[in-house]
Amino acid sequence: MKVLHVISGGETGGSRKHVNTLLKKFPAGQVCLLVFQEGILAEEARLAGIRVELMNQSSRYDLSVLKKLTRFIHEEAFDIVHSHGPRANLYLSLIKKNMKAAWVTTIHSDPKLDFMKGGVKGFLFTKLNLSTLKKIDYFFAVSDRFKANLMELGISGDKIQSIYNGIDFTEPLQKQLEMRHKLNLNKDDMVLTMVARLHPIKGHDLVLQALKKLNNPKIHLLLVGDGPIKLEIERMVSDLGLEKQVHFLGFRKDVDELYSLSDIALLASHSESFPLALLEAANQQIPILTTDVGGVRQLVTDKRYGWVTDVNDVDAYYEAIKEVYQLHIENKLQERGLNLYEHAKVNFSLDQLFELTSQTYEKVVGKKDSH
Repeated sequence: MKVLHVISGGETGGSRKHVNTLLKKFPAGQVCLLVFQEGILAEEARLAGIRVELMNQSSRYDLSVLKKLTRFIHEEAFDIVHSHGPRANLYLSLIKKNMKAAWVTTIHSDPKLDFMKGGVKGFLFTKLNLSTLKKIDYFFAVSDRFKANLMELGISGDKIQSIYNGIDFTEPLQKQLEMRHKLNLNKDDMVLTMVARLHPIKGHDLVLQALKKLNNPKIHLLLVGDGPIKLEIERMVSDLGLEKQVHFLGFRKDVDELYSLSDIALLASHSESFPLALLEAANQQIPILTTDVGGVRQLVTDKRYGWVTDVNDVDAYYEAIKEVYQLHIENKLQERGLNLYEHAKVNFSLDQLFELTSQTYEKVVGKKDSH
C-alpha cells in the first residue's frame, strides 16, 4: 500500500510533529510527504529519511498546482491520500473527481475555529473549509471531542476514527540548570512553560491575567512559539507590568530541554485536539495545567497528573497556579510529574498511534475496493 500525506508545509506546531513522527514509523517506500512550501516540517522530514516532494506556489491562491498534484497522485498510483489542514483539504476537494485513491484527513483542530478572529476573510475561509469535509472518504479525529464535533457537522460516525497522539517515550533529561542561569532564573523560582503558537485560539491572555492576579515575582513564564499576535501579547505583558516574569523564547528546537528545567507545563487553549506538547512535558516528568479542551482529560484523568480548568476561566486558572506554587515550595510537585510520565508512557505511545493508523488504512482501502 502506498500513502501520500499532503500538508501546506508552513506548520511549526503540533501537526508538524504529528506528521513527521508518524511517517518515520512507516517503511520508507510506503509513504511520501508532499508540501507546497519549504519550512521546518519538510526539513525535519528529510533529516528523518522521509521522502518529501515540493510543489511550490507563487502564493497560496496559485491553483496551477492542481494539475501537477492530480498527475503526481495518478502516476505514483497511491492507494491513499492523507491530508492535513484547510489548504490541503481545499486542493484535494477540487481534484477529488479525478482521484482513484481513497482520501482521508486528520482533524487536528476544530474546523469552525481555524480562522478565528480572521474578519470577513476568516468567515469566508471557514465556510470554504467546512464545505470540503463533505467530499472526504474517512476522518481521523485527534480526540473523541473532535469526533463529536464532526458528527454535529453531519459526518457519519462510521467514517470517523478517534485517534490520540503518541510519542516515543525516553528517559527524561537531566535538569538544565545552566539553561536556567542563561534565562536569568533563580534556583528557587517556579517556572511555567507554555509551548504554543502565538495565536488567539491558544489563550495566552488567560495565562497572563492569572499571572498578574498572583502577583508573585518568584513565578516565571516561558512562552515558546511564534505567531501572528506576538506584538499584541508583548503589549499585554507590558501593560500588566510582567516584563520581568514573562520570557519570549520564539520557535525552539530544544523543547525537551526547556521542559526539563521547568516545574509545570501550561495549555490555555479555547480548542485543541490532543496536544503533543503535553506528551512532551509528560516525557520530562513535569505535571500539566490545561484548559478542558480536546482529549486532555484522557491524559490528565485526575489530580495525580495535573490540573484541568474550564476554558477562559481566569479565576480557576489562578487558583490552580496558586496550588501548584504551594506544592512547589513543599517539594511535592515532582511526584505528580512522575505519575504523569508513567501514565502517559503506557497509554500514549507512538507505536499505538502507528498500529491504529495502519489498521485504519487497510480498512479504508478494503472498503473502497469492495465498491
